[in-house]
Amino acid sequence: MIEYLRGEIAELSPATAVIDCNGVGYIANISLNTYSAIQGKKNCKLYIYEAIREDAYVLYGFAEKQERELFLLLISVSGIGGNTARMILSALSPAELVNVISTENANLLKTVKGIGLKTAQRVIVDLKDKIKTMGTITASGGASVGMLSSPANVEVQEEAVAALTMLGFATAPSQKVVFAILKEEPDAPVEKVVKLALKRL
Repeated sequence: MIEYLRGEIAELSPATAVIDCNGVGYIANISLNTYSAIQGKKNCKLYIYEAIREDAYVLYGFAEKQERELFLLLISVSGIGGNTARMILSALSPAELVNVISTENANLLKTVKGIGLKTAQRVIVDLKDKIKTMGTITASGGASVGMLSSPANVEVQEEAVAALTMLGFATAPSQKVVFAILKEEPDAPVEKVVKLALKRL
């Protein structure tokens, strides 16, 4: 079993990271939370979950052990596979997810793309007691979605997030990506922000 990979980040996208460990490149599926945590770094350490099936051998990588623990809890719920669990962890930070489950906020959970009300309720019922045993998860477990200083930026941010939501993307990851884009390109118009966001989501 692979516990973690430590090495140079050879390639990075919001969905995957290729880690070069002494000349061998491992590709790992990552969440937006992990992407935010390792973005801009030359080297990183990812905690690994190996999904070994007859037709595939897939690695999932996490910047924090707590995020991996939540991932393992999520895939223990009937009807939730690795990609759906990763989508949930992209939409919500570990701290937000723990809060959603402990407060039984099924409505917020079902805003995640691919999660219906029944699945959201099943996640809460199955994991509520298990979450209590995990200990405290701090709010530092995810990228903060701040507001932008310029009023024009705020308007572009709101319009872009609204457009992405209408296209079927969940609000939380859309906000994260739009905020990151506007940080890099403060003067980008709405259309450009949405186009760039579609490539990252």
